[in-house]
Amino acid sequence: MFKPIKKLFSKSSSSNATTNKPTSKSVPSQEKHATADGARNPDNARSKGNKSRRHNHEKKKPPQKPAVEKWSLDKFAVAEEPDKKRFHDFDLPLDVMHAVADLNFQYCTPIQAQILASTLAGHDAIGQAQTGTGKTAAFLITVLNHLLTHPYEGERYLAAPRALILAPTRELAVQIANDAKALTKYTNLNSVVLMGGMDYHKQKMQLENSVVDICIATPGRLIDFLQSGHIDFEDVDILVLDEADRMLDMGFIPQVKRIVRSTPHTDYRQTLLFSATFNLDVMNLAQRWTHNPVRVEIEPEQVTSKQIEQKVFMVSDSDKLSVINRILKHPDVERVIIFANRRDQVRNLTNALQKRGVKAWQLSGDVDQKKRMRTLERFTKGEFEVLVATDVAARGLHIPKVSHVINYSLPEDPEDYVHRIGRTGRAGAKGVSISLVGEDDGFCVPNLETLLGEKLTYTHPDDDPLLQN
Repeated sequence: MFKPIKKLFSKSSSSNATTNKPTSKSVPSQEKHATADGARNPDNARSKGNKSRRHNHEKKKPPQKPAVEKWSLDKFAVAEEPDKKRFHDFDLPLDVMHAVADLNFQYCTPIQAQILASTLAGHDAIGQAQTGTGKTAAFLITVLNHLLTHPYEGERYLAAPRALILAPTRELAVQIANDAKALTKYTNLNSVVLMGGMDYHKQKMQLENSVVDICIATPGRLIDFLQSGHIDFEDVDILVLDEADRMLDMGFIPQVKRIVRSTPHTDYRQTLLFSATFNLDVMNLAQRWTHNPVRVEIEPEQVTSKQIEQKVFMVSDSDKLSVINRILKHPDVERVIIFANRRDQVRNLTNALQKRGVKAWQLSGDVDQKKRMRTLERFTKGEFEVLVATDVAARGLHIPKVSHVINYSLPEDPEDYVHRIGRTGRAGAKGVSISLVGEDDGFCVPNLETLLGEKLTYTHPDDDPLLQN
């Protein structure tokens, strides 16, 4: 395996000097260096120049940047409340807290409250909680805290990120990147997104034009960059695997294994795994990829959120379109995602709705990636009211103000039902899910009822207030 030639980035020079990255490098011992509490011992860390590979968790002063305006925590007062954890309580860098204030994140969600103390201290962690509970913010805040309080000492190489975040789908990668952009707006940290379906050369130029602090990527495209020698993971301090179970389901684990092997040893990086579900196979991998991880599992009171009112309509397959059309005319129905199992169903349903004057657009795997991103952006901005999608949009995406989710067809995997309806009722808001159960959906019902722990209650559409116009 050849060693890629990298450009050396020096802040002190007006231009980037070019040099070969040294090919000789000390290799960490596979012996675990643990302290009494299970955290890695920074004294045994591998070093490059003056930089300690393991985190030295005695905080250093974050790098200073010229402030456009003076801001202090006094401008973001959040009262202490019993049994609630504030972001103020974690001594986060001021630039991060400024962004948190802009987002109006006042109190931590349960997963954030229970896991941040450990991850901010440098421990590996496995976090499991329902979709829409703030897992993304939890790992992004951990990443930003480390990068800002432990600045790189010495010269930086291009295409050598300090944090690597893996996501199973392009849409989730874009969502994480958007969240990272919002949280890094007052810092000098630079993020790049590497994913398939987009111009490879343009992504390569992003790596070569400036130092990369955070790399957010899908496994397939990241392997392309790794094989070509256009990216290097020797400087990775933090590795994040988001929706690891989904990566396994989609067959990405061989690529993920190779990527993980290309990063520093578990003694010399922090590893975080977050997902809504963890099966046995993923947990076995997690044990191999982490070092004495803290595990936080937020048990839901029920499989689906209490914020979501679930309705099940008995309707023939031939009547589903007319029922959807009636639902969309109700004044309470503002922004809707309609899920179907197959791409042809998504395409046909979108065309049928458009012919009826509905502002609807489709999102599925056979749509060009640039168009998919533009469609999501327009839907998020409220430029149209109805998004028709396959399960590509069901995991990890946070689209605000989705009032209703409609299942045109029940998913074959009952877990996908939970993720689908989780697109509504987010961040404390109320939501409604409507499942149209016809002749072809019957075989999905038993497994879904087993997962939910209760029998589905069926209603005829004409008997529901939503359709009593």
